[in-house]
Amino acid sequence: MSRAAIVGWAHSPFGKLEDPDVESLIGRVAADALVHAGVAPADVDAITVGVYNNGFSKQGFEASMVALAVPELAYTPATHMENACATGSAAIYSALDFIESGRGRIALVVGAEKMTGIPTAAVGDVLLSGCYRKEEAEVDAGFAGIFGRIAQHYFQRHGDRSEELAMIAAKNHRHGLANPLAHMRKDFGFDFCNTVSDKNPRVAGPLRRTDCSLVSDGAAALVLADEETAMSLARAVRFRTRQHVNDFLPLSRRDPIAFEGARRAWTKAREDAGIAIDDLDLVETHDCFTVAEMIEYEAMGLAAPGEGWRVAREGQSSRGGRLPVNLSGGLKSRGHPIGATGVSQHVMAAMQLMGEAGEMQLDGAALAGVFNMGGAAVANYVSILERLK
Repeated sequence: MSRAAIVGWAHSPFGKLEDPDVESLIGRVAADALVHAGVAPADVDAITVGVYNNGFSKQGFEASMVALAVPELAYTPATHMENACATGSAAIYSALDFIESGRGRIALVVGAEKMTGIPTAAVGDVLLSGCYRKEEAEVDAGFAGIFGRIAQHYFQRHGDRSEELAMIAAKNHRHGLANPLAHMRKDFGFDFCNTVSDKNPRVAGPLRRTDCSLVSDGAAALVLADEETAMSLARAVRFRTRQHVNDFLPLSRRDPIAFEGARRAWTKAREDAGIAIDDLDLVETHDCFTVAEMIEYEAMGLAAPGEGWRVAREGQSSRGGRLPVNLSGGLKSRGHPIGATGVSQHVMAAMQLMGEAGEMQLDGAALAGVFNMGGAAVANYVSILERLK
């Protein structure tokens, strides 16, 4: 089967932005992505928009807002996608399905979120909609509390790994220094990340503030095309494979530290792509909390179950290590505007493969993995990307 390709992109800064709403954020990237791809609005066959919302804004129906930014797209089919923190990847995969089914040749994908427009306490409640409220709504510290429990379970089985979590946080902030789009470009260092203090208090269980991703605004966009069309354009990054595996929503129905859905998605991706984990040059993974990245090392096959902490301690996931992870700074440094995250991860990987990543660039990057998850490893998306031309 012919695989679709990324042919252009745009990416706003992530952070606490002055943009008043998600409509403004969509407007930042929609037209710019088409210009970057060298594609006219008239050539776009479909639009998918990823916005989580769920209370961040009273305005829904976000798919209709792309045409407000690019009026020439007013009569182009547009669909809104939502799948918790994997919303952006869901939007991408929907557009890929559209192209690879032969229904069209070019699609525009936009992911965006305005998170800072509501009080911080309300943000936590909105994010709990990505959990099983019947059982998990009363967890202290909201969504951070869910991952605090996951960290506690991990420590009970495999020992206190607070130092390794601090190593992951420090590594991602160090990587983020090279990303001009990142929400927080500051190298905190291991000692700060590893020490509980007034500036780095405990948030939930063993997790400190530096173990938690940021509340961010931002948007990112991709232009996708079938291979024949992609070969006629300036850039082409092909999806060698893409896999989506779901797991049970309630943590009570599964081993909370197994990330079984993520493991299955990675296994299917490696098998379909015909690669081993060491064939990858880099990975952009979903470090909503540092403990998530540590367990994801195990899910992707970089470490055996219970030994993901070794990857951090031995520097395997740092620039220059065995497999650099989150050269963009990840969600921890780059930021985590929910609907934009999956799209952003794919943009960051595509930039590396096209040699357009600036200070972030990894020499010789040819094959990249992207992992995005919704909820606590409930909706799991793995993409393997390679440069087509």
